[in-house]
Amino acid sequence: MDELGELTADLVSIPSHEDETAAGDAIEAWLRAETEADVERGDAGNVLAWKNRDADGESLAFVGHHDVVPPDDSQVADGEYVVEERDGRLYGRGAADMKGAVAACMLAFRDSTPAGEVAFASFAGEEVGGTGARAAIDDGFAPDYAVVAEGSTNYSKAGVTDVVVAHRGRRGSTLTAEGSAAHASEPDAGENAVYRACDAVDVVRDLDFPEVDVLGHRVHGSVAVTGIEGGSAWNVVPETCEVTVDERTVPGERAALERVEDIDGVSWTVDQDLPPMACDDGDFADRVLDAARESQDGDPEQVTKPHATDAGWLAQAGTTCVVYGASEPGEAHTADESVSLGVLDRCYRTYRALADDWR
Repeated sequence: MDELGELTADLVSIPSHEDETAAGDAIEAWLRAETEADVERGDAGNVLAWKNRDADGESLAFVGHHDVVPPDDSQVADGEYVVEERDGRLYGRGAADMKGAVAACMLAFRDSTPAGEVAFASFAGEEVGGTGARAAIDDGFAPDYAVVAEGSTNYSKAGVTDVVVAHRGRRGSTLTAEGSAAHASEPDAGENAVYRACDAVDVVRDLDFPEVDVLGHRVHGSVAVTGIEGGSAWNVVPETCEVTVDERTVPGERAALERVEDIDGVSWTVDQDLPPMACDDGDFADRVLDAARESQDGDPEQVTKPHATDAGWLAQAGTTCVVYGASEPGEAHTADESVSLGVLDRCYRTYRALADDWR
């Protein structure tokens, strides 16, 4: 393997599903040894580095994360992650999501010679709601522009890495219906919480899905009831019932879930709200697309992505974002997770070209 493959393999081999510290240590140590950048390690476990910090003009950041979801049993041996190379791909937990792209960002950051301010960031806690990104933003991390290196490969067609200009967010909610218990032989003596919950489900079923245009691309939201639980015994009118709702949000629009509270005894609680992302600068999106085209034989396009990423948190804080990275649909979080070494090189060349031209 070349340097990029070896660095990816090194990062993938470090367990980081329960504690990202060791992976963050490795990234920090590499940056300090291989670059003359201004390197910081935040309390949240983030690793940040800058070239030409505080230079005049606008700043550009390359952003990834070094935490992963729990591995499949087949991806662990003797307490360590298994890493294998075969057929031009590197296999292991986190190879696609997203230590391979982090490695590509690290090397491009090291090798580039920008005239303007360029940053690298690898966040902790992306897989648990973006805790690292939010901590970095709270601590003042505020690049003008960012390329978030999550997956964008094979979105428009096979064999290309596309530029994502928008992605959906996720809002997870609980609808709680309250009633009053009674013996089931006298149902009118109580208030059936399941019936109230079913009325709320009907409201959700009839909601319009939000849609929005971003740089000429249509982004579609969705809302779905994903669970219902209520009742304590077969002969008792239930006094409580909970309904879970998964909503995929779009930039600037939300489904009107608050309407469920028009039903007596029903309340609505938001449990998780991962923001969507919309690139607000078409010139920047075109600039990244031009670099992507120069770095590959295929014809990449500007596309949208169904999954939330840390780009949502950055965009919400005012950073103009796109997503561009090696992971392909269906690769992340799987028992046979892998990343193409050739696509990683493509990403490295795109990141390097962007950084070298930044001024």
